[in-house]
Amino acid sequence: MEIYLAENAGFCGGVKRAVKLAFDNADKGVYCLGDLVHNPRVVSELKEKGVIKIDDIKGIKDSKVIIRSHGVHKSILEELKDNNNEIVDCVCPKVTMIYDIVKKHYEDNKNIVILGNKDHPEVIGINSYCEDSATIIETEEDLVNLPKENIVVVSQTTNNQKKYKKLINLIKTIPKGEVLVYNTICSATKNRQQSTEELSKKVEAMIVLGGKNSSNTKKLAEVAKMHCENVYLIESIKDIEYSYLKKFNKIGITAGASTPSSVIKEAVSSMENFDNNEMMMEAIEQSFKRVRRGEVVNGEVLFVNPSEVMVNIGYRADGIIAKEELSSDPSVKTTDLFQPGDEIQVYVMKMDDGEGNVVLSYKRVENMKVLDDVEELFNNKERVTVKVKSVVKGGLTADLEGLNAFIPASHASVRFQRDLSKYVGQELLCEIIDFDKSKRKIVLSRKNVEAEELDSKKKAVYESLHEGDIIEGTVQRLTNFGAFVDVGGVDGLIHISELSWNRVKHPSDVVTPGQSVKVQVLNVDESKNRIALGLKQTTQKPWDIFVSTVKVGDVVDGEVVNLLDFGAFVRLESGVDGLLHVSQIAKEHVEKPADRLAIGDKVTVKVTDIDEEGKKISLSIKALLEPEEEEEVKEEVKVEKKKEVKVEKKKPVFVEEEIEDEDDGFNTIGDLFNIDLNK
Repeated sequence: MEIYLAENAGFCGGVKRAVKLAFDNADKGVYCLGDLVHNPRVVSELKEKGVIKIDDIKGIKDSKVIIRSHGVHKSILEELKDNNNEIVDCVCPKVTMIYDIVKKHYEDNKNIVILGNKDHPEVIGINSYCEDSATIIETEEDLVNLPKENIVVVSQTTNNQKKYKKLINLIKTIPKGEVLVYNTICSATKNRQQSTEELSKKVEAMIVLGGKNSSNTKKLAEVAKMHCENVYLIESIKDIEYSYLKKFNKIGITAGASTPSSVIKEAVSSMENFDNNEMMMEAIEQSFKRVRRGEVVNGEVLFVNPSEVMVNIGYRADGIIAKEELSSDPSVKTTDLFQPGDEIQVYVMKMDDGEGNVVLSYKRVENMKVLDDVEELFNNKERVTVKVKSVVKGGLTADLEGLNAFIPASHASVRFQRDLSKYVGQELLCEIIDFDKSKRKIVLSRKNVEAEELDSKKKAVYESLHEGDIIEGTVQRLTNFGAFVDVGGVDGLIHISELSWNRVKHPSDVVTPGQSVKVQVLNVDESKNRIALGLKQTTQKPWDIFVSTVKVGDVVDGEVVNLLDFGAFVRLESGVDGLLHVSQIAKEHVEKPADRLAIGDKVTVKVTDIDEEGKKISLSIKALLEPEEEEEVKEEVKVEKKKEVKVEKKKPVFVEEEIEDEDDGFNTIGDLFNIDLNK
């Protein structure tokens, strides 16, 4: 195995300065506001020297306070000074320089834009020097908030260089006014990213050392992943299993700007002794029993917390049972199920969860026992009550005593169901129609149960219905020949001819699905499974309505429903048809009705005669006509077109300045191991 260290790795000049200042002032009773740097080892060593880490300055007076390298909001500094505290300013000089840039341009009424993470302490501190008015841009989506003119752009010092350039190129295309850009990414950050990128192209795996909360360390990992598939971000070499690395021949190591040299040296030394460690690990591994995926094994509960249970299964690694694999009940508490020392059976789901633990399931062992019970129910043709969980392709999934069961769409109901989502959350009584224990396959049918229930309902309905009965029902569906109506769980048919006293083109002209209707039973034939219903029989005849409400001389409204050579038939509001003779359409002579009227026209007519015996009605438009009035001549209003005014767009002005560090002070391989690389 070959080990390569990135040319630039570890402490940058700003972090070196911060660590030295902090340790020079470290003592009991000294406070540090937040983590000095994003590295747990540095923070731990300061704590050992008596430094107290605080996140809030409330009540801090007459004390010595260390300010972290990333800086803080300026209002915090002012409050600390007002309370007579001694400030140990460990803020990176590069960050302080950005403060000055932002403050100067903000006082010149410029719009400040910061490229970085809005929650990062460095960005929060920079923003405070423009009274928290800056626009923070982290992703391309944030560019919609970009000011339109007088922009000054700075960057978080630990920004990803490629991401920074991409955002700047996009900014060039958006504003209309002046844009001034300061490239304030720390040169140490750029150098580390460049070294990491070069090394990641040559190796099979990359180890990135640094705090997991460190922005620059995470960005190094992002850069490494661009060219290397196997990247491990760890705080110490102790945080990774040797078994993960033994399959690689070439391994690269880099470190964030907050990572001490001791951590890097420890990693290199450990990797160089890898072969000895591997032999020792193999010997230890031989002493453990073999465990395979899919097995049920015995284990002892080691500890229990709210989210998981750790179990000793006699293997080289302990097993973890996640909360969701403990029980089918999501509300159950882990501490209610197990206590340390409990002997349990577990199912092996996965040999490695990515952190070296075996993934176990207690629920699956319990489910296997439930499968035996389901098999017995299936063999005895017993019904089961299940709760529907979700809609899936082809049907529904349901919970049966913690097991997944499937209800095909064709078995959800005796009637076709277009929308299956209405069943989600419902409890259904079903029949098990297919079961395969080895495949954990359970298929259910609600339709079979409904069919039996429907047969019982049908028998009761047929016994209760008699010809001539007036009953209520609900329209279920429409066809071209009529409407099917649910009358107590059984469908009856209203033929299209029985819907209305008038001619009906389609049932939808009279009724709609879901509508409640009162109908008369016309015929019941249980042997043919038919119930004939009538709707019009429950309503008054149109002619009876007409003669009781209209008399000769009345003016009524209607619609033209038919045209013949001798006249037009008009359907009146009561539903009866009257004849509008061709001679009664207009004062002047009309050759044929189609010259003046069309089917569907709405007309107002006068009733001139009613023949009750022959049920005929005579109508007239002519009797209502008056002399025509001259049409008013409308003045034409000339609208003068407005002239278009062309507005000249100002050309954008874009200036970018590179801010270089006076002294980076980063570690090289020679710095770490006291080697003169020029010899």
